[in-house]
Amino acid sequence: MTYENLDAKLVNALLGDGRASLRSLAEELDVSVTTISNHLSDLEEQGVIQGYSPIVDYDALEYDVTAIIQLKVEGNALPDITETLKEHRQMISVYEVTGDYDVIAVGKFRDTDGMNDQIKALLTDPDIKESNTSVVLNAVTENEQFKLDIEQ
Repeated sequence: MTYENLDAKLVNALLGDGRASLRSLAEELDVSVTTISNHLSDLEEQGVIQGYSPIVDYDALEYDVTAIIQLKVEGNALPDITETLKEHRQMISVYEVTGDYDVIAVGKFRDTDGMNDQIKALLTDPDIKESNTSVVLNAVTENEQFKLDIEQ
């Protein structure tokens, strides 16, 4: 096999099985274990692969409430607000966005009381001008990653 598109093929193989051994990856991609090891190290050093972690089903752990929190923030306070949100352990995603709101955060909570308490605490910050919270009724797809296109 040529090494053309090897990095993309390696990423795709890991998306299929993040626990695959170097040997099985080498067999699947028809290259040596050393080649896989070197390319994998390069991808990690470049920050393309940032770690290996389990995909957790929070619903199974009784974190049944997912909330989408939108915030309007005083302009110069944006970094402080996003850092505060990032530090909340139940906020699984925090985004600075364009549009009507400045920040969108996604949180997982055991119940609506826990969600409400955390939102109320957050809203005591005077730099938050406005908020809008939506509770997710059904997660159609979540935590999905996509395979890379491979040029032929």
